Amino acid sequence: MGSASPALVDAYKRCRDILDHAISLIRPGTTTAEVVEVFPKAQEFGFPDEEAAFALQYGHGVGLSSWEKPIFSRLVSFDYPETIEPGMVFALETFWPASDGWQAARIEEQLVVTADGCEVITRFPAEELLVSGNPHATAGGPLPGIRETQSHLNNPSFADFVAASARGEAVHAD
Repeated sequence: MGSASPALVDAYKRCRDILDHAISLIRPGTTTAEVVEVFPKAQEFGFPDEEAAFALQYGHGVGLSSWEKPIFSRLVSFDYPETIEPGMVFALETFWPASDGWQAARIEEQLVVTADGCEVITRFPAEELLVSGNPHATAGGPLPGIRETQSHLNNPSFADFVAASARGEAVHAD
């Protein structure tokens, strides 16, 4: 069985938290600009501008082509926001570099927009960094065999954040 460095585990957690926050915003009527507002600015993860970081914090429609509308990107979504509608199918992707300077985490989830939110249709669990082996193991222990269809609900720290926010408590994501 392999292992993961603390730097990579931290990068994966940060990447997962960004993705879960974005997923929690997906519902009909939300715009792509509102979703990418939670994506970090390019300078926050080592790039000079949004063009240089294009497609690292990203989302795109999935259908006849692999990259379709709607597009979720800090480079274009603020100027050209698209309204999310029921039935849309798209991927959200996040990236975060590890503090060691040579590793990074990248996570992608496929979603379908429902009448009141979204369903994560990616079936392979990605809540924790997959290390190796069969049965699969993560940096935090064994990989569960069953996955909640609302990916962001599998992240206990983010679920607590959402619950506190729903109660109207002042909260801050780490």
